[in-house]
Amino acid sequence: MKKLLITAAVALLACSIYFYQDFQTIRVLLAYEKAFSAEHIDDSFRSFHTQYPSVEVKNSNGVYALPAMEDAPKLTETFDYEGETRKLEDWISRSHTTGLAVMKDGKLVYEQYFRGNNENSHAIIMSVSKSMASMLIGKALEEGFISSIDDPVVKYLPQLSESAYGQGVTIKHLLQMSSGVRWSEDLDDLDSDIVQSIVASLLGSLGEFSASMVNEHKPGTYNRYASVNTQVLGMIIEASTGQSYQDYFQQKLWSKIGAENSAHIQVDSTGMPLVYSGVNIVLRDMLRFGQLYLNDGKNYLGEQLVSEQWVKESVQVQGDHLKPGVDNPASDSGFGYGYQWWIPLYPDGDYSAIGIYGQFVYVNPKHGVVIAKTSTYPNYPIDGPYVDHEALLAFQQIARALGSNDAAITTAETMVQAGH
Repeated sequence: MKKLLITAAVALLACSIYFYQDFQTIRVLLAYEKAFSAEHIDDSFRSFHTQYPSVEVKNSNGVYALPAMEDAPKLTETFDYEGETRKLEDWISRSHTTGLAVMKDGKLVYEQYFRGNNENSHAIIMSVSKSMASMLIGKALEEGFISSIDDPVVKYLPQLSESAYGQGVTIKHLLQMSSGVRWSEDLDDLDSDIVQSIVASLLGSLGEFSASMVNEHKPGTYNRYASVNTQVLGMIIEASTGQSYQDYFQQKLWSKIGAENSAHIQVDSTGMPLVYSGVNIVLRDMLRFGQLYLNDGKNYLGEQLVSEQWVKESVQVQGDHLKPGVDNPASDSGFGYGYQWWIPLYPDGDYSAIGIYGQFVYVNPKHGVVIAKTSTYPNYPIDGPYVDHEALLAFQQIARALGSNDAAITTAETMVQAGH
């Protein structure tokens, strides 16, 4: 009888734990749906770092005040979208822009905030965070913590040997979103891998979640965007450097770019940052990061934070499966891909960090332009690829218009010098 009672108690306890965990998952999913709903998304995106566990990464070593351009030219009023003329002002409103800022030749030419945001608002930049992780991988390589990006993942993370990452996946495959892992990035499906990773971050460990990945393609042959790949990059940074991700982020990036405010990075229940999407920063600091890449890895003091070679490699397409094109059979995206940087459908030497719901750091070296945009576009799960394509077309034409202004100034100066 005693043994029977013990067995029943154990069964009851196990059942309680099971239903408690199930309840917790449901609670997290309901909160997820609410945060991204049209009526709450504006507030959510500027307060994720206070609503959920986060670590603060303080700025230090002085703030670099972004200089404003005197008599700055106005942005183009219209842009072409696949043969259709669209108004820039309408696009800003329609895409639920919360902040938009433009720099030309290192000077601020435009800065506006919308939907309740201001210059002090910390916006979650979602997958723009990935491009920052890429920069830190380049720095860890430069400092010798990582021997080669052709190293297998399991050299640094043997605990992933039984997962998809133990099947010949290299660091380079992670950088290029070509690891071959089976993954769904469907934001509207609560059972998708990306949503379940959010559940794992709040109730468990992203490290353990990463170890559950299974293989779908041969590594290096197919471009499937999988946020978990970037999380593994963060794990490699921690394992190779012996530092927490946030400490390395602070030492090698945030304390060096003249940031005007702290960064806040969301963390899972073990304290590991959400490397793939968890950075919350102000709009001007997004510009500072973009300017770092425009300047080939040099900061405002001329200090080389990451090598010029790494910057150049990061924004190159290095395989057919990474080329832009809506008919690329080896890619699930119409854009091209580098090392956690996107290449537009119609590339012009430009590239962009892109985050879901409309977050961008766009860099156009040809015209010396950097653009930062934060947004809260609620229908992104439905038409996100079109929204991203429209944004990149708008950015390209803003940059070209600012570049043509250079040509006009040069022509005027030449005429003056010639006595006309």
